[in-house]
Amino acid sequence: MPPKNQTHRIDDLLGSVTEELLLGNPQQFEDKSIRVERLLLEMVRPDPVQPRRVLPEQLHFAFHSNRLTPTQALKELVQLVQVAARQRGRPFNNVLELLPNPDDEGEEDQSVHLSPEEQLLHDLVNLAITIRDDGQVNPLTVVDVSQGVTQQFRIETGERRYWAAWLLRDFIAGYNSDGMIPCIIIPTERSSVFRQAKENTARSGLSAIAMARQAALLVLTVHGYEIPSHAVTNDFYRQALELDLRSKREYTEAVLSAMGGIKRGQFSYIKGLLRLSDEALELADRHAIEEGRLRYVTNVAPEYHTEIVRQIIDFNLSSKQVKDLCAGDGLDAADRDDEVEHLPASAVKLAKITQTSNTTSAQDLAQAMLRQEGDASLARARLQSMRKLLTEAERYLTGD
Repeated sequence: MPPKNQTHRIDDLLGSVTEELLLGNPQQFEDKSIRVERLLLEMVRPDPVQPRRVLPEQLHFAFHSNRLTPTQALKELVQLVQVAARQRGRPFNNVLELLPNPDDEGEEDQSVHLSPEEQLLHDLVNLAITIRDDGQVNPLTVVDVSQGVTQQFRIETGERRYWAAWLLRDFIAGYNSDGMIPCIIIPTERSSVFRQAKENTARSGLSAIAMARQAALLVLTVHGYEIPSHAVTNDFYRQALELDLRSKREYTEAVLSAMGGIKRGQFSYIKGLLRLSDEALELADRHAIEEGRLRYVTNVAPEYHTEIVRQIIDFNLSSKQVKDLCAGDGLDAADRDDEVEHLPASAVKLAKITQTSNTTSAQDLAQAMLRQEGDASLARARLQSMRKLLTEAERYLTGD
């Protein structure tokens, strides 16, 4: 439960950022409490609760639990990408090999589909080379979280630039790094989840799942919840599902503005994505699946979430196809009752259909499904769901 003494702190926080969010504040950098300095990379750390995940999930938690240094985390990422690239016939030994060859005029590379990890490393290398060639134009925004004589700064905005700086220092030969990075330093009392949200939503590449985490942080903040300084599980963000803005109407405009000026209805859809299972959330985040395709998945039982998200990825299902896939097939959580006295009619009907399997050809079934669904991708997705259901039914019958 949020502590009661947080009310004044929230009011002060919102008061310090609302004008900047809505009108802009050209005098911001005249504030003497805010300064720009070059800091040692070792003194700067990413925000573990930042909604935008740069590192893949397993590396994110390993790094923020201090099991990996920044260099080790990047080494793990490079190795992960090397495995994925080798499997696709695109092996590389040096990260600079990920960049396009300027002397190659062929268009073949334009159609190459990169895995999420390959795309991440490709983007970081591109950013690192830009910093090397042009200098770092945009400094990071960091919060001074120093304790005693130990100086430390937490990144509020600019985590990709942080990782690009480490990549440039430790993985790109020929660059003489001084180990420093330019930062706008903000006092702890001036830190703002609203400013972070505005920065996130203003930049491209923020996934729907990251937007859901961002919405949760804003809602939790205005309700007085303490935002931790360590990595958290999805359950922390899910606390926002029990909260809304109706009881905090005075903050609604600032929250929606920080989310990019969206409407209340869209805000609810985005926050609702936190109902997805953990594995489904990770998959959807990695593959940057849009909210419009994920909203229907939240209406089915959680045990089906991951499978449906995989089908969205494998078959590139449209929003309408996902809606059709999630509707009318017995997966709706509202219609599920494990303790019913009588078997569901859909189960009885499906059991009878299995009796006709010996008299039905695969080609006839494929054509019938294609006629029913009107789309080959959706038909394959339904077959995949059926395959999973039959496998689980067989396991139940054998007592496994």
